Amino acid sequence: MILPLQITALYASLLAVMCVMLMVVVIRLRRGLKIGLGDGGNRDLQQAIRVHGNAIECVPIFLLLLAILEINHGSAMLLHGFGAAFLFARVLHAWGLYVSSGASVGRIAGTTITMALLVALAIANLSKIF
Repeated sequence: MILPLQITALYASLLAVMCVMLMVVVIRLRRGLKIGLGDGGNRDLQQAIRVHGNAIECVPIFLLLLAILEINHGSAMLLHGFGAAFLFARVLHAWGLYVSSGASVGRIAGTTITMALLVALAIANLSKIF
């Protein structure tokens, strides 16, 4: 039995786990630094908050576009390609930002891949319409 949106469900689940892991980093830093709100001027906490925040900003629109493409009968191979590449890009971005608050290979590559995938998914969805 094929479930509706099973491919999107796979990547939504994997990305949710990643987001929770990023959240745990923020929580541990907050507890250790005794900072309940904001970043208290702590650079490590600032970075952790941005890594988590950036994921939270990008993941929902990606999943929405992926689900729309899946509903409109995008090929499974294409959907998995988008999902795997996006997950890779987000891990790369998180790693890159943890390594350096400035420019890093991971951060630049992760951001570039993320933006390219969002545009490609939008184009794939538009091509289904026109």
